Amino acid sequence: MKKFNPTTASRRHYTAVEYKNLLGGEKKPLKALTKRIQKRAGRNSQGRITVRHQGGGNKRTFRVIDFKQNKKGIPGTVESVSYDPYRTAFIALIVYKDGERRYVLAPNGLKVGSGILCSEDAAFETGNRTVLHRIPVGTFVHNVEMFPGKGGQLARSAGSSVQILAHDAGYTQLKMPSGEIRKVSWDGYASIGQVSNIEHNHVVIGKSGRARAMGIRPTVRASVMNPRDHKYGGGEGRTQRGTRRPKDKWGNITGGRKTRKKKKWSNKLIVKRRK
Repeated sequence: MKKFNPTTASRRHYTAVEYKNLLGGEKKPLKALTKRIQKRAGRNSQGRITVRHQGGGNKRTFRVIDFKQNKKGIPGTVESVSYDPYRTAFIALIVYKDGERRYVLAPNGLKVGSGILCSEDAAFETGNRTVLHRIPVGTFVHNVEMFPGKGGQLARSAGSSVQILAHDAGYTQLKMPSGEIRKVSWDGYASIGQVSNIEHNHVVIGKSGRARAMGIRPTVRASVMNPRDHKYGGGEGRTQRGTRRPKDKWGNITGGRKTRKKKKWSNKLIVKRRK
């Protein structure tokens, strides 16, 4: 983690991840594995804002990430570990024995020159990928498939990992980062290790200009709005919110209300809810 001298008030607590530690980091992404994504700034197909406080920001190039890693039985070598502007984790460029190159999520501790393999009998080493029912209980994995063949969906952000608790009757029980314990098919694949950039949660943005460069627009507190703009608006001076329960700007109750659907199909796969 990189800290800065308090030359200004905004720099006092400003921190950033140090990228010089990325061995073999690319200056430019591999062109064949990139594509352009049009910015929508939180708008839907009708052009209406559905997610507030998004817009602007620096231009970014999207790297196509291989979440399936379906080149089974073909060994690969790490060419570089680099930064990806579209995700919190680092990514690794893999060159396979047949000459093909792909980007994958880089696990913590993966180095340039390391070998990785995706197969049913792969060794339990960092970066290797194999079926869940082979992996020993207690192992930490990432990029876990919820449905066999669909590609990894669980534990893909920086520093995250899922712990294997048990194998039983065609299902593997996983302990999620939230504390939830859930079941997934044990025929799905998972990668060994924890996702890289584990210090990401210690980053302090520090100043508003940095947030704007990230595409985050300003957020205004509800209590300083007018009554027509929010349920908490209006009143004389620094008044209280004037309503018993916390609500959003449309009047929907937010605090303490469960939002998960009671009849959601995957409820039967959740062994223990998060606290």
